[in-house]
Amino acid sequence: MEDPARTAGTDADTGPEAPGGARGRVVFVGAGPGAADLLTLRAARAIAEADIVIWAASLVHEDVLEHAAEGAEIVDSAKLPMEGVMPYYERAAREGLQVARIHSGDPSLWGAVQEQFDQCERMGLDTEIIPGVPAFSAVAAIAGRELTIPEVAQSVVLTRLGGGKTPMPEGEEVREFARHGTTMALFLSAARSGQLQTELLEGGYPEDTPCVVAYQATWPDELIARCTLGELEATIKEHRLWKHTLVLVGPALNAGGTRSHLYHPGHFHGYRRADRDARRALRASRAGS
Repeated sequence: MEDPARTAGTDADTGPEAPGGARGRVVFVGAGPGAADLLTLRAARAIAEADIVIWAASLVHEDVLEHAAEGAEIVDSAKLPMEGVMPYYERAAREGLQVARIHSGDPSLWGAVQEQFDQCERMGLDTEIIPGVPAFSAVAAIAGRELTIPEVAQSVVLTRLGGGKTPMPEGEEVREFARHGTTMALFLSAARSGQLQTELLEGGYPEDTPCVVAYQATWPDELIARCTLGELEATIKEHRLWKHTLVLVGPALNAGGTRSHLYHPGHFHGYRRADRDARRALRASRAGS
């Protein structure tokens, strides 16, 4: 029996045959935290080359559309379920078009990218994911803080509060992560600030642990507030924040005075020899710590 897919002009290995032999393509673009000039060069190029640009006005700042070509079709997906976006991917497959699907932040985090990526591959479309500047790193930069301070914190936990639209897997509660006492970046949690503060305290952070609350970081109306963990709920409610808000918490947010061994004259690597006296001093400091 003849394969109906081949009869329709579709090859399971090479994808649908568009007019002129062109192959449809969907590029998932990380838009970063919001500012259009924080897009990567690759992301800006993908948007500029797209026949169709899909973006969510509720999550992505409109300035990123400055990179779109003049004749590109612009689609606001804010009111569309995935079933409303799929027809554009199907059209790209039929007509050999390129789609730029813009996601806020980095697509690897809470972007619902995987389900779309898998659908596009099943359609035989070429696919690519372009990373974006993560919101937590943008907030750290605005706050002028390194999140991994030597001898204070060497890990960063990225998570969200349970009880929202998407259930959390067992064992991924905020209070459990908080027991590590390291830097945490908390997404999608500002609407339940009281629960967030309680779980962080129950996990073991002291009330005087520094926090940074960031609303729409890098957007024209960004708001950055510093407080202690004991003031977190009150700070979020004072500014009436419930969405587009990221919270950083941990001792690294006000720590200082420690030195990384990476640039110590006693440290060596493939491009630099260690100073002998500095090397002895570095070893002595390690032995005494």
